[in-house]
Amino acid sequence: MTRTKITIGSRGSKLALIQAESVVARLSKLHPHLDVEVRKVVTEGDRNRQVKLEQVSSIGIFVKELEKALLNGRIDLAVHSLKDVPTEIPPELCLLAVVEREDPRDVLIAKTRLADLPSGARIGTGSLRRAVQLTHFRADLVPQSIRGNVTTRVGKVTSGALDGVILAAAALQRLGWEDRITEYLPTNVFLPSPGQGAIVVEARQDDGAVAALVAPLNHLPTWQSVMAERAFLRALGGGCRAPIAALGTVTNGVLHLDGMIADTEGKRMLRTTTKGDATIPEALGVVLAQRLIGMGADAFVAQAKAR
Repeated sequence: MTRTKITIGSRGSKLALIQAESVVARLSKLHPHLDVEVRKVVTEGDRNRQVKLEQVSSIGIFVKELEKALLNGRIDLAVHSLKDVPTEIPPELCLLAVVEREDPRDVLIAKTRLADLPSGARIGTGSLRRAVQLTHFRADLVPQSIRGNVTTRVGKVTSGALDGVILAAAALQRLGWEDRITEYLPTNVFLPSPGQGAIVVEARQDDGAVAALVAPLNHLPTWQSVMAERAFLRALGGGCRAPIAALGTVTNGVLHLDGMIADTEGKRMLRTTTKGDATIPEALGVVLAQRLIGMGADAFVAQAKAR
């Protein structure tokens, strides 16, 4: 049966709504007849500001209420930042499409570049992954754990409360704030979170009509890249909250996958790469994880589980 109306669920933050509206625009272009409504859903992550963000991908605090709304029929689709989505989702749901990825890199907002900041400079981040990579790059800088939306975080720099903050490039770009970026941090130093920069559409497994509408939104090279990253995270035991990073890129049908895991203090870091057929992304993610486990990553996972 052809659908004439669908409801998309989204968090109510400015950035989340921009992401949801980008999906609305794509759907409306593909299906001019379709009436698309965006419904705001308040998540645990929006209510509970005490949970550290390195726990987000493990427990899905920005995702679970949207999934509940899908399961009870309040919404037909949920739009997420893929890095927030746990590697295991309810069996009644599925990830239908990942739109073309924006810049996956981290960025610095500060008065000067990272290499030029004075010793002792305080750098805000809500991510343990970013904090340990920062410490590994410059042990004389001081990571500061922060929460809040992008506006709040940027404001801590302009107010002088912090000397800099590290954020996702895609978030600044979607907000139209590229002019506030001091430096795009190279991925050979700051490898991003699995799925960073990608927007995913989630739906019910049994809703074939919605699946038919959404399937054309899927960008295959992005899908292949992020599925490899998520498989890597899952195979390492991503629920353990260890600092884990991964980035896949597809060129001429070949998937290049770069992965990292560190101890929670950032004193030791393991990193390696693999490449192979882009049509088997999950298998490549598992291969890369097993390679790191062979290098000693299991000790970092055990440390993180003990925290």
